[in-house]
Amino acid sequence: MPTPKTLQRQIKTAEELQSIVKTMKALAAISNRQYESAVLSLAEHSRVLGLGLQVLIIHHPEVLAAQRPSLPQRLGVVVFGTDQGLCGRFNQQLVEFVTDHLTRLSQANRTQGIAMPPPTVLAIGARMADELLAADQPVEQSLSVPGSIGGITSLVQRMVLQLETWRQSGQVDHIWVFHNRPAREATAVSTLLPLFPFSYLYLQKLQQRPWPSRCRPQVTMEPERLFSALFQQHFFVGLYRACAESLASENASRLAAMQVAEKNIEERLFDLKATFQQQRQDTITAELLDIVSGFEALAQDSETF
Repeated sequence: MPTPKTLQRQIKTAEELQSIVKTMKALAAISNRQYESAVLSLAEHSRVLGLGLQVLIIHHPEVLAAQRPSLPQRLGVVVFGTDQGLCGRFNQQLVEFVTDHLTRLSQANRTQGIAMPPPTVLAIGARMADELLAADQPVEQSLSVPGSIGGITSLVQRMVLQLETWRQSGQVDHIWVFHNRPAREATAVSTLLPLFPFSYLYLQKLQQRPWPSRCRPQVTMEPERLFSALFQQHFFVGLYRACAESLASENASRLAAMQVAEKNIEERLFDLKATFQQQRQDTITAELLDIVSGFEALAQDSETF
């Protein structure tokens, strides 16, 4: 059984850990709120982009006809991870999701007699790059995870330049984005965003959806130029949203981990303090018994004389 001094040291250490966990919990909660606000701020922008595409497709159906779906043959992949710890299986969960989708795509291409080369991968985060390499998935390039909301824009700009270089050189004909996003029933849910080209089903739904007002705008710009401008905005917003959602889910996972750690520390502190109090009580009781025994011995000696 540990001595009272040992218990005091353990209690002090647990209280220090509790203070650290509470601080990290507060930081994760604040960061999570910032990234969630960034995601919500993109909702109106995405809605306007959708309306612009809808008008274009309604007036120029040939734009939709040019976006017929096809299986990727030269796939570019973006995978958002984290370089920080204390967020569970954040990277591992996403790598398993990526591997599963790439395996199914390869099988679908083989069924149609298409020999698909390995995808060109852009990993966001050094730890994510290591996880992908450990899963036998080559990584073409790795970029650092932004440490704040202000760093997302510069990261997305670098990603756009890199992906555009791959696309123009013919290195990729499709671009998929894999990332974790927050959800109510789970702290991080892996998801896939087909970023390039436009999803044919998405454009088809836009064409069939009724216009929200009586007055429908007219298209005066050349369809190709307008489609290119809308696509560039869609491309940037899609990457920004994926990065913000990934960071939000990372901090949500860390917040959940800190809550579990805080609960465990509280239970450990309760047990340590209860043991320490019991030992103190036992020590006091033993000392009182010694005093009483000594007093009784002295009383018996005095009666003898």
